[in-house]
Amino acid sequence: MKKKVLIVQPIHESGVEVLEPYFDVKVASDPSIPTLLREIDGAHGAIVRTAPFPAEVIDKARDLEVIARHGVGVDNIDVEAATSRGIPVVYTPNANAVSVVEHVIMFMGALAKVLLPYDKATREDNFGVRNEYRAVDINGKTLGIVGVGRIGGLLCKKCMAAFDMRVLAYDPYVPAEKISEIGATPCNDLDELLRESDFVSLHLPLTDETRNLIGGRELALMKPTAFLINAARGGAVEEAALIDALTNRRIAGAALDVFEKEPPDPDNPLLKLDNVILTPHSGALTQEAVIRMATGAAEGVRDVLLGKRPQFVVNPQVFKGWNEQTRHVP
Repeated sequence: MKKKVLIVQPIHESGVEVLEPYFDVKVASDPSIPTLLREIDGAHGAIVRTAPFPAEVIDKARDLEVIARHGVGVDNIDVEAATSRGIPVVYTPNANAVSVVEHVIMFMGALAKVLLPYDKATREDNFGVRNEYRAVDINGKTLGIVGVGRIGGLLCKKCMAAFDMRVLAYDPYVPAEKISEIGATPCNDLDELLRESDFVSLHLPLTDETRNLIGGRELALMKPTAFLINAARGGAVEEAALIDALTNRRIAGAALDVFEKEPPDPDNPLLKLDNVILTPHSGALTQEAVIRMATGAAEGVRDVLLGKRPQFVVNPQVFKGWNEQTRHVP
């Protein structure tokens, strides 16, 4: 009998095609916790996109051998619970970096060139808006990157190459020499980065340490001409403080691909502001990246269930003493 793989939310068919020759593949009826508690029974593998995958679901899945994250951030998966069961959590760190970086660069361009307000004005026969000279150049400006992983590092390289930007980088988990190697100036102090940057872009996971990392105090440190970009996790920015800063023009603008609550409530004040650009957590969802994430997640599940060590795993400690011949995971 084939092992069962449960896909919590639908993925690109290319990922399903990786699994179907080996396993019985099912897509959950819906991603709610009550449904998962019913349908996870008997599953040996699970692929998770953005839906919560908490300890209670993991504990219910007594046959579970691997959990795959269709993407990079794993804050929606209880990794500690998985690790305590010896279950590897695999992910796709290389699948969406270029897509998110391109999204951020488009944000920068749209903010700097006042793209959406100018588009609206032109459609409303306000051609004279061009004489307000609100647009600014990106070239030569200072970019502050908070979080220097694959995405932050790639953003640094592209912005230096394309716009001759000065790049400041803050990441307490990355050695200063590694930051210098990619051409950025390491900052030991987040406050320094916020004060000096014309654009601040966040690229960090959501943890207890990063939740509300950017609040009222931090926003007050930014230049009134500066822009904040968040394509990482909504909880990294205190939304009420950002709304206040944007409403009172304490910063020039912001661009958000992520929110504290997704989707945002219809009465969220961000939806009414003209100095913020909003997208629906879609930075990684290009046609190409969706295929890369689906196939990468599926390959991770396939490898574990066939007794091979996967390439990308969040909790490698579960492989201590693991043997590909016996397929033993303690």
